[in-house]
Amino acid sequence: MKACIVGGGVIGGGWAARFLLNGWDVAVYDPDPEAERKINEVLANARRSLPSLYDWLLPTEGTLKFHESLAEAVENADWIQESIPERLELKHKVLGEVSVLAAENAVVGSSTSGFKPSELNSAGARAIVTHPFNPVYLLPLVELVGDGETTAKAAGILRDLGMFPLVLRKEIDAHIADRLLEAVWRESLWLVKDGVATTEEIDEAIRMAFGIRWAQMGMFETYRIAGGEAGMKHFMAQFGPALEWPWTKLMDVPEFTEELVDLIAGQSDAQSGHMTIRELERKRDDNLVGMMRALKKTNSGAGEVINKHEGKLSAHEDPVLPVTGSRHVPQSWVDYNGHMNETHYLEAGAAATDRFMEMIGADADYIASGRSYFTVETHIRHLDEMLAGERLIVTTQVLQGEGKKLHLFHFLRKANGTLVATVETFLLHVDLKTRGSSLPGAQVAEKLGQYADKHVRMDMPEGAQRYVGQRG
Repeated sequence: MKACIVGGGVIGGGWAARFLLNGWDVAVYDPDPEAERKINEVLANARRSLPSLYDWLLPTEGTLKFHESLAEAVENADWIQESIPERLELKHKVLGEVSVLAAENAVVGSSTSGFKPSELNSAGARAIVTHPFNPVYLLPLVELVGDGETTAKAAGILRDLGMFPLVLRKEIDAHIADRLLEAVWRESLWLVKDGVATTEEIDEAIRMAFGIRWAQMGMFETYRIAGGEAGMKHFMAQFGPALEWPWTKLMDVPEFTEELVDLIAGQSDAQSGHMTIRELERKRDDNLVGMMRALKKTNSGAGEVINKHEGKLSAHEDPVLPVTGSRHVPQSWVDYNGHMNETHYLEAGAAATDRFMEMIGADADYIASGRSYFTVETHIRHLDEMLAGERLIVTTQVLQGEGKKLHLFHFLRKANGTLVATVETFLLHVDLKTRGSSLPGAQVAEKLGQYADKHVRMDMPEGAQRYVGQRG
């Protein structure tokens, strides 16, 4: 599959990274002589952060090419993404050319944050709105507006890229998310202009309270909880009248005088001017990865999107020693020594055990039926260093798999085959109602037995059945 990116700024670079790191070939057209440098800097951030969201490897990265002509870039593209400045006459020109050059079945998308499809296509183009959010390579939302058949096709492709397509029911200026952001932005400008708060104080109000809540529940679900046991009706009855109070200046816009611009810019410089934009981006990305990985555990918000995408990534054929883990080491796993912290060797081993349980049928449905395996003992050997961004591959050997017992030996290796750690773990099958040991279900026992029969013929791995402090 091939994507063509027209416009290599922050958003265009983010689109290029999203496609490229999901295995697509990417062609870029941008007459800006700095475009290649800018996109490569965005790609560096993306390569550092996107793989950290997942516990399985992303597809093999596609190829990236820069073209001097639009026609060359568009040729044979399955998706063309326009991300040029928000000037309607410029979009008419570029989208018109793209619509002529593009294959009939190609998706032509515009990253516009404000224009409607009817406006984009009024001069003969055939684009839909595909409005993402920065950083495009991490945040999943894409607002889709336009032709129903094309938006449906685009939505399917975006899901395969690990994104969340939101198809709007009707055209509207600025779509959905930016209208909400605009409301907060206008009110914030007034608070600064009127001397009520500084830019930093406003940011603190957001990130110390409702910004955290919104990441997991949005607005309406948050307010449903605020209504207590009586729910949303009670909340609206209690707080609805406050909407009529003269709290807000939402419908008025402060004039962007030189004085106001200088005031806001000065406060912003004081707030974060000690960091470069690239440093701020990396800090933002690390925080986003951490929060989104937390949301994965509860399958909430963006975490649900990642889990669905990851389910497609983890499919693989089982060799003699099945692959039970394949991922890049995330930044959050690296400690003050610059290498992977011992806590996460255990985490990688535990994840491999969970994966092996799924492979023999002891999956979420099995656990919901009241049966599972519980860990009794674990032993880890640390043999080499792992650094952030390195590929970690886990394979698993069954040392014992009969009756109630499950004895596993996980090999943790780098991509070049270097053994960095082993994790030996012993588990017992448990009835979750009695919390006592029990025999596994017939199907689980059969699948486990198939692995055990294969692996029993293999040599006992070096380091198996060792204890802490053992010499030699």
